[in-house]
Parts: sequence; structure tokens; C-alpha cells
Amino acid sequence: MMRLVASDIDGTILGHDGKISDRTIKAFQACRDAGVELVFVTGRPPRWLYPLQEQLGHSGIVICSNGAVVWDLESEKALSSCALDANAVFEARRIIKDIRPDALFAVETLTGFQLEPGFIENETSELLAEFTPKPLAETLTAEDAVVKFLAITRKGTPDEFLAEVQPAVAHLVSTTHSAPRTAMLEMSVPGINKAVTLAQYAESLGIEAADVVAFGDMPNDIEMLRWAGHGYAMASGHPEAILAAGQQAPHFDDDGVAQVLEAKLTEQRVS
Repeated sequence: MMRLVASDIDGTILGHDGKISDRTIKAFQACRDAGVELVFVTGRPPRWLYPLQEQLGHSGIVICSNGAVVWDLESEKALSSCALDANAVFEARRIIKDIRPDALFAVETLTGFQLEPGFIENETSELLAEFTPKPLAETLTAEDAVVKFLAITRKGTPDEFLAEVQPAVAHLVSTTHSAPRTAMLEMSVPGINKAVTLAQYAESLGIEAADVVAFGDMPNDIEMLRWAGHGYAMASGHPEAILAAGQQAPHFDDDGVAQVLEAKLTEQRVS
């Protein structure tokens, strides 16, 4: 039985154009009408959740920053969070710099975004208009609740960067990536990922993994796709996500999430 739908956002239901398709919107609404719980599970920070509100009318819970933050859209508050210690951030930064001297860094905190000069190539970026680039040594304090630590390099692929860095910093942070082409790593408290926080949320609702349908497309979705009773990787997704998932949803361009949800809702109505 499908009691909870847990979906990633970027590359799963949201395209590069920032749009969620009409068919996908209707499929989520049909889930709501059928009494199925919806939760979105994303690497995005809370300030980037507007597509859910504007296009889906979602006002519930969102699991953000790869599981580090549980955010209530209605009250616009964090219900829970897991923050990295600043010392762990600086030590991980030092190790990564030894491996990739060209690497640049940023941190997501509960109150904003801190980025080093050059972290974003486009000097006219909206992010840079809102946040002034400065060395983390000057901006990051022990009081800052770091929910995601980012490292970027302009050389090589995301998979290569992850393979080099992950073993070296495993004692300090959990490391993954979700960018298809940009070599950017996303780091959080050890042991925290989308699956861990989703499992806690499902338990709070009295829902077992067997009744959870999850969708994702990138390495940061792997644990979630394995945990859910029905984990679907997008056919357009990363090969490792596809390998990890028990099942495959059609390509993003073919409204893969909507196709699966429509079929499951039909199945539940006739059973």
C-alpha cells in the first residue's frame, strides 16, 4: 500500500527551467485527494523551496539539506536540525585543500550562506548579490549552525572528486554530491542523509518503510531509494542511483514520477 510519497526535487520533478509539469502537479494532487502523505526530500536549503509553494501549493514538511534540516513550510521554521561543528568544517577544508589545492568552499547555515571568493564563477550571480564572498576563516564562527558544507573544483567530474575526498574526510563528515556536471561535494554531520531523516519522519506518522514510495535521481538519493519499500530512480538519473534503487521510473522528460504515481493510485483504487 502507498501511504507516503517521498520525492527529491531537482532532476526528479523540477527541470532546469524551474518548472514542475502539469501532469506531475496533478499526480501529487491526486495523491493528496487519496489521503497519501507527501514529503519532499532535497539537498536544497529552506530558502530555495519556493517551487513547492508556488507550483504545488505544498505547505507541509520538507526534509532539506540532505536530511540535516526538517522544515515546516507553513510556519517557515526548522522543526529539527543537525549541525556540523565549525572545527570539523575547518579540518575537512584543510584535508580537501591538500587533495585539491584549487578547491573552494561554502557553508549553508540555518541563517544564511557563506561562500569564499570564486566559489561561484558568475560574478553577476543572484547568490553573490545577496551574500558577500569572504574567506570562511573570517566569517564562520562556533555559533553558526552549519547544516551543509560545500566544496567545489573546476577540474574533473563530480564522481572523481567524491572518490578522492570521501575516504579522507569520512571521520569528520558524510559526503555526497547531487550536481550532474559540476564537481561540487555536499557534506553534513556523519551518519546524516536523506534516508535517516525520512525514516524518522515516517515513524512519527506510524508509516513503515514498506508503505513508502520514494523518487530520486542522484547519489545523494541512494540511501533513501534503498530504504523505501518502493524506491524509484529516474531513468534519466545517475547510474549509481539507478543501480541502488529497486525499481526505475521513466525518464524525467516523460513525467516519470507522475507515471508511477498514476499507476499506483489506479492499483489502489481497484484492489
